[in-house]
Amino acid sequence: MDTRILEDLGFSNAEIRTYLALLELGESTAGPIIEKSGLQSSVVHMTLNKLIAKGFVSFIKEGRRNQYQATDPGRISQYIDEKKEQFEQLLPELRLKQEMAKERSEVSAFKGIKGIRELLYALLDAGGKEHHTFGSAKESLMMGDTFWKSYHKKRAGRGITAKLIFNESLRDWCDVNLYSKASYKFTRAGFEPLTETIIRDDTIGIIIWTETPVGILIRNKVAASSYDSFFKVLWTSAQKK
Repeated sequence: MDTRILEDLGFSNAEIRTYLALLELGESTAGPIIEKSGLQSSVVHMTLNKLIAKGFVSFIKEGRRNQYQATDPGRISQYIDEKKEQFEQLLPELRLKQEMAKERSEVSAFKGIKGIRELLYALLDAGGKEHHTFGSAKESLMMGDTFWKSYHKKRAGRGITAKLIFNESLRDWCDVNLYSKASYKFTRAGFEPLTETIIRDDTIGIIIWTETPVGILIRNKVAASSYDSFFKVLWTSAQKK
């Protein structure tokens, strides 16, 4: 007999051998079950107790000995239905845990010109149709004019509109480097942070434009929404080009 289906249903080898032995024996004490199953006495007694707990074996006490009998094999089907019902009750909680895991932040760090280039291209692929930036510093020009023109050309080519808040020190540079599908505003003179923040859909990029720039990419829908709300406040108060 192919008993692999019973293994797939979670029966141990000892449970299968004990149950099949008892099916063939009919009503029996432990001795014949031990002999027919080929298992040790302690294993058979422990397994019989497990099968009784699952409802696959019943017993009656005759004097000092137990008489065991396998229940109808259809009980296995009922057992499966019971487990399925229990699982259905657990399923919403499992799905909730999965959804909560999806909302956890995914954070990546980048360093150097090449690393920042990788971060920026990851933002380009982040989805959504809006690109919001605030805190763009003159130090960001270390990436080179050619890179920025190419980057924003690709952005515009994907139909992504941009709202860019630059530091005041970049005003003259912006006069000769206009990007397609982009609106510009500026921070007030004297406010020159080295940290640039870019929000794209559910992703945030934070770049610190030090001599060797470093960046952090955060994928988190709730955090990105919060940053974008802050950007909108800044956009309202920023100076027009």
